[in-house]
Amino acid sequence: MAFGIKRDEMERWKAAVSAGEIAFLTHYWIDRRFPGIRTVTKVGCSDLAKLSRWCKDHGLNPRYIHARTEFPHYDLMGAKQREVLLKANQLEQLERFGML
Repeated sequence: MAFGIKRDEMERWKAAVSAGEIAFLTHYWIDRRFPGIRTVTKVGCSDLAKLSRWCKDHGLNPRYIHARTEFPHYDLMGAKQREVLLKANQLEQLERFGML
């Protein structure tokens, strides 16, 4: 279950993903499969080759890209989520979701 984002944030993320940009969207998230995880960052890009390179550049396996949707993305959680958001200078998302 996702919450903590506004419609305009989601629309901006979708537009950036559709335009072939690497785009970040963080939201609160609850999933019993991942106890202790309370946020997820969706790193999206419609250019699957570009998203795959991005994954490899960040030490992530592109095999886990969710490519079955209109908005392909990789889900970041936990310590790697914080690390990548810091590297990408996504300070607003880090602050808003208590990851600083």
